[in-house]
Amino acid sequence: MTTALATRNHEIALAGPVGSLDAYIQAVGAIPVLSREDEQALALRFRNEEDLDAARELVMAHLRFVVHIAKGYTGYGLPLNDLIQEGNVGLMKAVKRFDPEYGVRLVSFAVHWIRAEIHEFVLKNWRIVKVATTKAQRKLFFNLRKAKKTLAWLTAEETKAVAKDLGVSEKEVTEMEKRLHSRDAIFDPAPDADDERNFTPAAYLPAPDSDPAKQVETADFNHDATTRMTAALNILDERTRHIIEARWLTEDKKTLHELADVYGVSAERIRQLEANAIKKLRNAMAV
Repeated sequence: MTTALATRNHEIALAGPVGSLDAYIQAVGAIPVLSREDEQALALRFRNEEDLDAARELVMAHLRFVVHIAKGYTGYGLPLNDLIQEGNVGLMKAVKRFDPEYGVRLVSFAVHWIRAEIHEFVLKNWRIVKVATTKAQRKLFFNLRKAKKTLAWLTAEETKAVAKDLGVSEKEVTEMEKRLHSRDAIFDPAPDADDERNFTPAAYLPAPDSDPAKQVETADFNHDATTRMTAALNILDERTRHIIEARWLTEDKKTLHELADVYGVSAERIRQLEANAIKKLRNAMAV
């Protein structure tokens, strides 16, 4: 099969360093397009025999179409090579699911999968904050980008027309337009030479205790102190432990006189019990 041989030769060429994106595009553009008969034969080999070489030839022969589709998404400011890579993932998924018995060409079937992967990539990377989370918002996002003729804001009449065409409310169109016009703030940009002031988020967002090492150290210290305190309290008798807990370990702390009334002793006796208990706790926790 001469087409398969040509595809194999170009596959070998693509396997090595191509030097640039232009070289890659030129290489995939030179791979011959499969005839309907060759495409059917390869698809049947892959489906019936799980022939990976057949699947590879199908993918290679359709890389040019991925490039063509990916170029339509360059207006989002994302690298074309990343868009092509995501589109190639969609192409491979399409080849895996393609059924030649339906009588359609692979390229017609694969367009959906290629666009789906590119759409997902655009939505995840175009903004740090997601601009579209539901299926309806995703449809509005891409269709609104196509509907806008200029970078200017839509007029009331244009908003109404877009909402009618897309089957959504004018409020949804306006909200999505706001998201399209928004820009992510740079967290820590290099300060200008003429302006030493730095009002970027990096200048005021970090908390004094944001150092992970200090957080771990503090958590370990608190855990160790709590463990030692629990063990030390267990050496006290029930009455003395209750006095310490009521005086120091609850939000509603009791006074000496309140505890004296509970145990029927003087406030001075409660103070003595408390002092002796604190001394025992200190000795136990120092071990």
